[in-house]
Amino acid sequence: MSETVYIFLDEGGNFDFSPGGTAYFTLTAVTTRRPFLLHNALDELRHEHLELGRPMLAFHCAEDNKTTRAQVFDSIGQHLDKLRIDSLVVEKRKTEPTLRAPEHFYPEMLGQLLTVVMNGEPVKQAERLVVITDRIPVQKQRRAVEKAVKQTLARILPAEVTYNLLHHPSCSHYGLQVADYCNWAVLRKWQKDERFYYEKLRSSLVNELDIFRSEPVRWY
Repeated sequence: MSETVYIFLDEGGNFDFSPGGTAYFTLTAVTTRRPFLLHNALDELRHEHLELGRPMLAFHCAEDNKTTRAQVFDSIGQHLDKLRIDSLVVEKRKTEPTLRAPEHFYPEMLGQLLTVVMNGEPVKQAERLVVITDRIPVQKQRRAVEKAVKQTLARILPAEVTYNLLHHPSCSHYGLQVADYCNWAVLRKWQKDERFYYEKLRSSLVNELDIFRSEPVRWY
């Protein structure tokens, strides 16, 4: 089979740019390839919970209790050598007003993140990408967002690389749940300066792009 690389994506924060919204918005990409040994470990952990009578459908960092959260981060930590983590951080108040509509903001930030991911390993060796996001978080503008994301991928990917872009509920794949955990750790660092779990991931965090403090951003 051709070299297939998987990219799982998750976002944190919200699309509210008023003073009542979150100060930061984060996007995190977790890049990996099969065999998914980490996912096997998480499946064992989930079944341990089921056998204890805990009806766990999926891991979700913000909702899981402290014990479960620690167990999942421990599992991730044991497989960090198989993961590449890239995050993009947006201080929302600095975002241009013309970019704040979700159908513009989300694809643009995703494109900025994926541009970084595409320039690194292991994507450079890939012949096929499978890009999986949680269900698009913008209900009313979902079709516009999906179209813009596909246009972004078509623009930044080499012509010889084929890809599948999928929008699945996070409960459907452990990769999305891992991305959720990684993104939560990054967001907590920026929102609350909580670094305990962030430090557990740091060795595989290749990029933590504060988009308004890095090189000038090209708005496409």
